Amino acid sequence: MRQSVVLLGAFALFLFIATGEVSAQEQAIPQDKIPTRVMDALLRKFPEAKIDKCTKAKEGNDFVYDIEFKQGDRKCEADMKENGTFINYEKAIKAKDLPKAVRSVIEKRHPKAILKKIMEETEVKGKDEKLSAYEVVLVTADKMDVELRLSPEGVILEDTGARKPEEKSNRSRTGG
Repeated sequence: MRQSVVLLGAFALFLFIATGEVSAQEQAIPQDKIPTRVMDALLRKFPEAKIDKCTKAKEGNDFVYDIEFKQGDRKCEADMKENGTFINYEKAIKAKDLPKAVRSVIEKRHPKAILKKIMEETEVKGKDEKLSAYEVVLVTADKMDVELRLSPEGVILEDTGARKPEEKSNRSRTGG
């Protein structure tokens, strides 16, 4: 009996610690709690930024703020360190503004897909800014949501749709 109580207590402690770590991974931050250095840097680059959502997460030794906002009527996102340094930022663009190589790969890989969201990602290293990728959220002809991340040259960097068939086949083998 005593051993059962000790095991139950240890399990409860484990759950408490594990749950605390999960919630510490990413937490919502109200706009008035975003550090001044982060807000100042954001507003220098995007003077009309109207924040929709902000989260904070520990990445390595840094706290990174993921800020979703609008600049005018354009949706944008920025990842920034606590000291106000940009890691990257994204701006919504129209499908017609995608490079031909990127459009071609999307059309070939997912014919007849409907593009829901297109973001142009710029990587920031010091004072250097470089267009690094396009993130495209689409609905395939068979109604599957897919997110693609492509280089400006049209190379697929990530494809959430590529994992879906494998996940389905794994579930059917495990009885899930």
